[in-house]
Amino acid sequence: MNYEETMMQLILHGGNARGAAYEALDKAEEYQFDEAEKLLQEAHEEFLKAHKFQTQLIQSQEEGTVPSFFMIHAQDHVMTAQAELQLIKRLIRQIRQIEKFEKRLEELEKKLGQNE
Repeated sequence: MNYEETMMQLILHGGNARGAAYEALDKAEEYQFDEAEKLLQEAHEEFLKAHKFQTQLIQSQEEGTVPSFFMIHAQDHVMTAQAELQLIKRLIRQIRQIEKFEKRLEELEKKLGQNE
């Protein structure tokens, strides 16, 4: 196993996952939920790729091997991507609720305006 290449894959796919997740959040903030869902799926797929390399790295480690700074950095990218992806999914669910409340408020305002 080429450790440097594997760690680069962790950084690459972890970064791609984070990037797609933040793009999904941007789309959700514009209430473009179909696009947001596609980007979340892309983020999830990138995370799975990173996780596959992470698993290979962990399985190939010999007992007693001291991890390098580069390895820790690569692992950090994957773990950060996972945490941010989960957080962004929750934020998007909340944005969906905000959109629903805004629509209900608009309907109420229209009804109240008609009664005046």
